[in-house]
Amino acid sequence: MGFFDKLFGGKAASETKFSGQKMTVMLPIDGKVIPLEQLPDKTFASAILGPGCGIEPTGGTVYAPFDGKVTSIAPTLHAVGLESTEGIELLIHIGMDTIALRGSSFTPLVREGQAVKAGTPLLNVDLDAICAAGLSIESAVIVTNADDLPKLHIIAGGIVSTGTPLFKFE
Repeated sequence: MGFFDKLFGGKAASETKFSGQKMTVMLPIDGKVIPLEQLPDKTFASAILGPGCGIEPTGGTVYAPFDGKVTSIAPTLHAVGLESTEGIELLIHIGMDTIALRGSSFTPLVREGQAVKAGTPLLNVDLDAICAAGLSIESAVIVTNADDLPKLHIIAGGIVSTGTPLFKFE
């Protein structure tokens, strides 16, 4: 285990929670899938950043939804950018207005540039602390380069577990 793995708690690929599927984004956190337009943030709800969906999370760990790499981690730790090995660019944004927490309630488990497998833990989240701060835990999973990809189909709904196929591109 290297220095960054010790620092960020990285896990080996053999310690992933689930496996990926070709041209598919898996659910990155336990919760209820909701339509994007129901999110309480107009930027996300109007799909300005791209198509996707909302999640009302019930779990405290965010997992990589496909094989790829971490392209960005917000300085306030509330959002993670990823790119799949197939070129899907994804933003996972936990909670609404959680930038105000300045990183409290979030523990990164990976670093920018790190290769990940589907099911690799990315971020631990304290949902109770977010709620206690008076913020919404509703989260967004957004495909930021959808114009460069085949048609996106949302294939999950209701209460689902991490690793369930969420979007498929055909």
